[in-house]
Amino acid sequence: MTQRLRHLAIPLFLLACLLAGGASAAGYWSNLALQLAALPIIVGAAIVRRATPMPAESRPALLLLAATAALILLQLVPLPPAIWTHLPGRGPVAAGFTLLGLPLPWLPVSLEPYRTIASALWLLPAIAVFLGIAVLGHYRASWIAWGLAAVSLVSVALGALQRAGGEQSGLYLYQITNFGVMTGFFANANHLGTLLVVTIPFLAGLYLNAARAGRSIQRSSGLLVVLVGAAMILAVGLVGVASLAAFGLAIPVAGASAMIIYSAKRQPPRWMFALLLLVLVGSIATVFTSPFDNNLTGQRAYTAEDSRLTSFTVTAAATKRFLPVGSGIGSFQEVYRTHEDPAQVDRFYMNHAHSDVLELALETGIPGLLLVAAFIAWWLRRSFSLWRNPEADPFAKAATIAIGAMLAHSTVDYPLRTAAISAIFGMCCALIASPRSATSRRTGKRRSRARHIVAD
Repeated sequence: MTQRLRHLAIPLFLLACLLAGGASAAGYWSNLALQLAALPIIVGAAIVRRATPMPAESRPALLLLAATAALILLQLVPLPPAIWTHLPGRGPVAAGFTLLGLPLPWLPVSLEPYRTIASALWLLPAIAVFLGIAVLGHYRASWIAWGLAAVSLVSVALGALQRAGGEQSGLYLYQITNFGVMTGFFANANHLGTLLVVTIPFLAGLYLNAARAGRSIQRSSGLLVVLVGAAMILAVGLVGVASLAAFGLAIPVAGASAMIIYSAKRQPPRWMFALLLLVLVGSIATVFTSPFDNNLTGQRAYTAEDSRLTSFTVTAAATKRFLPVGSGIGSFQEVYRTHEDPAQVDRFYMNHAHSDVLELALETGIPGLLLVAAFIAWWLRRSFSLWRNPEADPFAKAATIAIGAMLAHSTVDYPLRTAAISAIFGMCCALIASPRSATSRRTGKRRSRARHIVAD
């Protein structure tokens, strides 16, 4: 009973993140509750001794996590005026103190140290999910996958009711949201699209996991019907969300998900991966060309002040000014306001760059970009290793696809800045960092049955 409760802890916490962590600019109390709930898991991972040693595959991920924490801490270290005044972009700050007749104080690298701390706290749910799986090992991948699928399906149903009710619908969960469209448990419709896309490969993982468990033909066929029906509902949801990025990613993700089942018997040939890459490129090209009007390459990109093209242009200009150390995590809004055209400013403001790559480049400079590059290298290495092994955990393979989808979407949006999507990201990183092969799972089941017989 105790072991089962432990296995439920991380799936339940992830479920709470999916239901209550769907906003980045709203939902402060729910996000605070998730951050506080994450602390016991993180502390437990730090002090509890594992029964078995950590897998070698998880050590690079833990080092990346430690490097991220070190980068945040370094941005908060106070520096003497002789140092920080020579950092790029700090001239106006020094001029302000001089204008007021005040001595130059010791200041950190971050222009917004309190927001840097606040941004670090937003990472806690994702870190808790990662450590709970990779370090504590308190999870069952199938339970997590079923929970992810269930929330996605309920989100589609909720989103349909929201859209049917129009902009005045009382079913929207946040005051700052995309009224009139499907958002589900999120404030941003694009982030609901991210959830639906990353759920697709886990449906394939559920089917292959059941097939490997030796279920009867009748049960396997029934499960296949259920999963195909769920995939169709997700497809309807993606159409209803109307997120161009999510819609463009859904096609290659669906193809990669089908390869999970194919790879169970043999290693997929290279031409399959080449075809999948071609489909990905074609999907992206289709999304960013007519008849789709987007605010990055379409007509609205040149006429709207809040378009992604404008945001990318202004953010890139600000990034050049603050390289190589960046302006500090959490400082985007204040820095962006000093670079946008005052004649074009209205009652709307840019809360994020709508590209996490650009925003990280602005706030963390070259060190942050190096961390991103190191993570991508680790993800690619683990992906190649898992996909070459027919016995690899299907949920780990699903996680490699989901990570790729979230990274791709983050180039034109900021889904990882919500607790919900960041928790999924942490889950996926843990699944590929400490995967369980089909052989080990079958061996574990036989051993558990043997212990049960002896106990009787």
